Amino acid sequence: MAFTVVIPARYASSRLPGKPLADIGGRPMIQHVWDRAAESGAGRVIIATDSERIGEAVRGFGGEAVMTRNDHPSGTDRLQEVATTLGLEDDAIVVNVQGDEPLLPAGLINQVAGLLEGAPDAAIATLCEPIRDPKELFNPNAVKVVMDEAGRALYFSRAPIPWDRETFEDQRRMERVPETAGWYRHIGLYAYRVSLLHQFVGWQPAPLERAESLEQLRALWHGARIQVGIAEQTPPAGVDTEADLERVRARLAGPSPHQE
Repeated sequence: MAFTVVIPARYASSRLPGKPLADIGGRPMIQHVWDRAAESGAGRVIIATDSERIGEAVRGFGGEAVMTRNDHPSGTDRLQEVATTLGLEDDAIVVNVQGDEPLLPAGLINQVAGLLEGAPDAAIATLCEPIRDPKELFNPNAVKVVMDEAGRALYFSRAPIPWDRETFEDQRRMERVPETAGWYRHIGLYAYRVSLLHQFVGWQPAPLERAESLEQLRALWHGARIQVGIAEQTPPAGVDTEADLERVRARLAGPSPHQE
């Protein structure tokens, strides 16, 4: 299975400026992300950045950086620029690994790439995991996904879909998620065919995308098929805040998470 990993890394961050260069155990966070991606079966790992400071750091630890424009509206647009710069073929597979996921298991990168390779009618592949906690089910920050019997995405939402009319009448008393239907949280790890990336950047944001603030709904709106698989393991949370950063520092100071 041949695929390329691209890690978008921007220096600017509203919550944590300079996040990719944040020190974790004497190394910048972006190096930890690169290490996880390098452990996967990817033939090439690229860090896409609009910051020369990040580019210098990447080259300093032996990684490969591709400089991109600084006006991309989304990480998907940055991916498309990298695919064009590298001259990747339309049928090539690119896995987008977020630059703030220093604990992401390499196995999940392989899983999402293999999922797309095994679904020739799909343009995108992504992962999900069952929801067990009612608080997560009703949390709008936890994105839910509904699939058909073949594992193709029907819809993504911040709402608790599907809606169990009887069980959800008094959600405050729910102690566990019912088993009447499957509820799944979307994991934001994507594999793309390069042809889809080229199409995506030419599409206007869809009404559903604007309503939910979920970029993947643009692909569904335009008829692209998204294959969804249940993650083989649960990925630890990424780094959004200083508290997240301290949590990751503490974990990486102990046993290596990818060896557990």
